[in-house]
Order: sequence, then structure tokens, then C-alpha cells
Amino acid sequence: MAYVINEDCIACGACEPECPEGAISAGDIYVIDPDKCTDCGTCASVCPVDAPQPE
Repeated sequence: MAYVINEDCIACGACEPECPEGAISAGDIYVIDPDKCTDCGTCASVCPVDAPQPE
């Protein structure tokens, strides 16, 4: 199961450098590549608005 970033994302960039798999990319809201995500939850632990959620 991969994480997805919901519409609550404020594009602050806190999650992208923390992802050990490089699965997160920038945009209007950040996006997680489900093929790279290992469901570690690091992105969710650093997000100030709880945008990354398990799919």
C-alpha cells in the first residue's frame, strides 16, 4: 500500500527531502509515486497538515 497526498497539501516541501525512496515530487500539491513508495510513513510524520495518507 502506498501513501497518497490529499488536497490538504500546502506544498510546503517538508516531505520531499525526507522520503528515503525519492518517491515525492513537487507540483501545485506534492505527488507520491506509488511504484516507489514503500509505505514507511516518513512523509506523514513531517507534514504539518497531515496531507499524506495511506491509500
